[in-house]
Amino acid sequence: MPNPYREIFRAPGSVAFSAAGFVARLPLSMVTIGIVTMLSQARGEYWLAGSVAATFALANALIAPQISRLVDRHGQSRVLIPATLATLVALAGLMLATRFEAPNWALFLFAALSGLEPSMAAMVRARWTEIYRGKPQLRTAFAFESVVDEMVFMIGPVLAIGLSVAWFPEAGPLAATILLAIGMALFVLQRGTEPPVHQQAASADGSAIRFGAVRLIALVMVAIGAIFGTSEVTTVAFAEAQGQKAAASLVLASYAAGSLIAGLIFGALHLRISLARQFVLAIGLAAATTLPLLAVGSLWSLAAVLFVAGASISPTVIVAMALVERHVPPSKLTEGITWVMTGVGVGLALGSAASGWLIDNYGAASGFYVSVVGGFAALGILLLGLRRLSGAASDSSRPALA
Repeated sequence: MPNPYREIFRAPGSVAFSAAGFVARLPLSMVTIGIVTMLSQARGEYWLAGSVAATFALANALIAPQISRLVDRHGQSRVLIPATLATLVALAGLMLATRFEAPNWALFLFAALSGLEPSMAAMVRARWTEIYRGKPQLRTAFAFESVVDEMVFMIGPVLAIGLSVAWFPEAGPLAATILLAIGMALFVLQRGTEPPVHQQAASADGSAIRFGAVRLIALVMVAIGAIFGTSEVTTVAFAEAQGQKAAASLVLASYAAGSLIAGLIFGALHLRISLARQFVLAIGLAAATTLPLLAVGSLWSLAAVLFVAGASISPTVIVAMALVERHVPPSKLTEGITWVMTGVGVGLALGSAASGWLIDNYGAASGFYVSVVGGFAALGILLLGLRRLSGAASDSSRPALA
C-alpha cells in the first residue's frame, strides 16, 4: 500500500517550502510565551508580562488576516518580505525596550507592531492547495501540516522558555526573531511553488470573512480554541494543586501526541462522507471528550483523558481548512485560511482568561467547565449554521477532497 505522505512530496519543491515553512512557523509559538518569560524575569511583574503578551496575540489576530488579504492580491513574496522586516524591527524594539527598562507604553507599542507577523500556516497551506486543488492529496497535505502545527507548539514554547531561563531574559524572543528571519528568507526563495495571483472577480470584492461559510467556520473555531486555551491553563493549575507542577508539560504533551497520531491516521483515510458531515463528527467528538475532564482525579487520569481528547484536534483543523478551500474563490484562499487560524487564536485567549478566573475563584479543576462550554457551543453553532456548509453551490460544482 503506497504511503500517502510520501506521495504528496513527489511534487517539485514541496519538501523545500514545507521545511522552510516549519522554521518560519516556529516563532509564532515562541513569541507569546517568550514575552511572558522575558518580562516576568526582567520586570518581575506577571500582570505586565501577561498584558504585553496578550497585546501581541490580539494584534496578530486582527492584523494577520489583512496581511493574508494583501498576499492574495499581490503575491506572497511581495507582501511577506516587507511584513516580516517590519515584524523583525518591532521584535528588536521590544527586546531593547526590555533590556534598557523603557516605559511600559513602549513595550505595548512594540508588542502591537510585532502583530504584523504573517500567518505562515496559511501561506504553506495555500501552496499545497495550488498544487493539489480538487485532488484527494490535498486532504493528506492538510493533515501533514496539522501534524507540523502540533510539532511547532510542542517545540517552540520549550525552546523559548529554556533559552530565556538558561541564558538571559531576551534569549527566547531573540531566537524567535532569528528563526523568523531565516525561515521566511528560505520560504520566499521558493518561487517555483508560490501561488499565482488570481484575477479578482467582480463578485468577490471585499474580505473573505464576508462569505457565510468562512464566518461560520471561524466562529466554530473560536469555541474550539477556547478548549485549547482552557486545557493549557487548567492543566498547569491542576498539576500545581497536586504538588507536581513540573509534570504539567508531560500531561500537555499527551494532548499534542493524541492530536499528532490522529492527524497522521486521518490524513491517510479516504472517507466517502461529505466534508460537512466530517466536520460535525469532529466537533461532536471534541465536545464529547470534554465531559470526562470533569471527573479526573489525578495527573495520570488527566493525561489519559487529554490524549483521547487530542484525537479531535487535527481532524477538526484538517476538515476546517478543506471547507474553506471549498467555499472561497482562489483569489481569497490565504485570507480565508487565516481567518480560521484567527478564530483559534481568539478562542485561546478567551478560554485562558475565563478558566483563569474560575481557577482563582473556585479551584483548579473548575477551569475544565470552560472546555465543556466551548465544546458544546462549537457543536451548537455548527448545527445551527450547517446549511451554509452543506448547501453551498461550490460543494457540488467542484471535485471532492474525500
